[in-house]
Amino acid sequence: MGFYEQLKRAIAVYDEILRQPHRTEIARELRDEEDLFMLLCFSEMLGLPNPAFYYTLELYPVIIERFHEWHLRAGMEKSPLEGIRCC
Repeated sequence: MGFYEQLKRAIAVYDEILRQPHRTEIARELRDEEDLFMLLCFSEMLGLPNPAFYYTLELYPVIIERFHEWHLRAGMEKSPLEGIRCC
């Protein structure tokens, strides 16, 4: 291995060492952001006014697969929506 390959490898290891403690924080933030997005998309069905309902309507087929995981994380044992049965 040449000097540059060793230097690249050392930088990659150093970068990994710096990122390791923050992986759980980043994962938690991404999960919270996804939960908020799911709440925004399904808020109209839950009875909450949603000003962006028209724009989120076309996203339903994509996010319906993740709906089950979301409502379990939100603390709901069964699906809160009558039209969506995932459990």
